[in-house]
Formats: sequence, structure tokens, C-alpha cells
Amino acid sequence: MFIDIHVHPAFFEPINEDPLREEMRHRALDIHKNGTSSLQHVLNQMNCAGLDRLCLLAQDYSADMGTEIVSNQEVRKLVDLVPDRFIGFASVDPRDPDAPEKLEYAFAELKLRGLNLHPGRVELDPCDARMERLYDICEKHDVPVMFHAGLSWEPGTHTEYGMPIRFEDLAMERSGLRFCLGHFGWPWVRETAMLMLKYPNVYADTGVLYFDSALEFYSTTFTEDIPVTWIDRSLRHQVLFGSDNPRFEQIRMAKALDRLGMRESTVELIKGQNALDFLGMKGER
Repeated sequence: MFIDIHVHPAFFEPINEDPLREEMRHRALDIHKNGTSSLQHVLNQMNCAGLDRLCLLAQDYSADMGTEIVSNQEVRKLVDLVPDRFIGFASVDPRDPDAPEKLEYAFAELKLRGLNLHPGRVELDPCDARMERLYDICEKHDVPVMFHAGLSWEPGTHTEYGMPIRFEDLAMERSGLRFCLGHFGWPWVRETAMLMLKYPNVYADTGVLYFDSALEFYSTTFTEDIPVTWIDRSLRHQVLFGSDNPRFEQIRMAKALDRLGMRESTVELIKGQNALDFLGMKGER
């Protein structure tokens, strides 16, 4: 099983019938050169990269935008179209007074499998009281949280909210809440590794490709910034494969991961087994 834990479906064709909505997504995400992708194209990309499943992330900053970038209902629509290949994550804007009710509906009725949050975009500390009420619902349903951590290219985003050290209180106070620091918290990858070493409920994904070469960037991040042995020996059960597609190409990242010199068993954990544990889907190996 090979799972991409971090995919933004903003430009999937079935949810872009409205050209104005598509244009809003280009502006909000600062992604401009791509068009929309048919489901067949998405599946072809998955097959080329060897991927079995994608986790599709909703994005909701509606308190100031007036609409979601990708709504929970749109993610549910995509999952229903290809239920054996897509896994849906909800998103709500913590600043919205109705966020808890919307999240409860997303889990109980839409059957989404996790929560996606971006503290830097909504300018809230990870332990803000408005965040805490959402974690209660996640723990109730035993679903994980995906955080955007580290650098964000999205306009109007303050990077300081994504510093990994800001998540330590959450890791300490909610040991039963599984959460992932997206992008391995880059450029603070050592801070991320520290949190993972100390707190087994903290995961990180590999969506850290911010320059041209996947192999070069992975080699720098996972063999120089932190030694590859740190992952291969100590963090091997907490690293998830994530691409941040469509910003980065999955196939180049998948191939680069195979060339870092880690044990084959560690690579297999990163590619899929850890994601199943993170998602609470151990029985679906």
C-alpha cells in the first residue's frame, strides 16, 4: 500500500464546473500555471508514481474569504467518485462560531477521515481555545489532524505560526490526538524531529520540496539537515509520504525517496503502513 497523505484537490475537474470558483482557487493558493485535471489524469499520475490512495484535503478559511477553497462536500463528492483510491479530510475555519457543528457533521454524516488546519493562514496558535474545541471532536471520532507547518506560499500567511516548537504543548497535553506536521516543518526539520522523538503522537510528512530537484532537496533535508539514520533507526514509524500535490509532482518525490539509502522496510513504512496507523485504518493493510 502506497499512500500520499497530503494532496490538495483544488483543481480536480469534477469540482471546477464554475470558472469563477476555479479562478478564486488560483488566487488563494498562488498557483497559476496549471489547468484542471480530469479524474483519469489524476489516476494516471497515481499509477505512474505507484500510488494506491490519496488523502484529499479540504481547505476552509471562510471567515475572511466568505467561501471555502475546497469544501467538505466537494471532498466527499470526489471520494464518492473513486472510493477505493481517495480518502477525504475535512476542514473548518476555527474562527467560525459554527465550526464545531460543521466538523461534527463532516465526521458523522460525510464520513471524512481527518481534519486539515492551517494555523498560519487563520493566524491562530495551535493551542488557541478555538482550536481546542475542534480537537475534542477529533478525539471523539478517533481521527487525526493534518497541520500545515513550516513555510507556506499561500498569500497572507505568517510563517511563525507554523514553527514546530509551537505545537509542543498540544503534543504534551493531548497525547491521544494523532497529528502530522506537514512539510516536515521545513525549514525547522530538526525541531520537528525533536518533537517526533519525544512524542509518539506526532508525525511528519515528506512534502518539503521547495526547489527544483526532488532528489537534491530530499538528500539535503533527510541526510544533511537531519541524518538519514535518525529516520531509519528512531523515527521510522512516524514519517508519512506526502507530496503537497499539485504544487509538487508525486512521481519525482516517490522516486527520490527510494534513493536516500534507508532500509527497504523503513521506506515501506513511510510509503503506506505509517499512514494506515495515522489514519486509524490498521485493519486495511
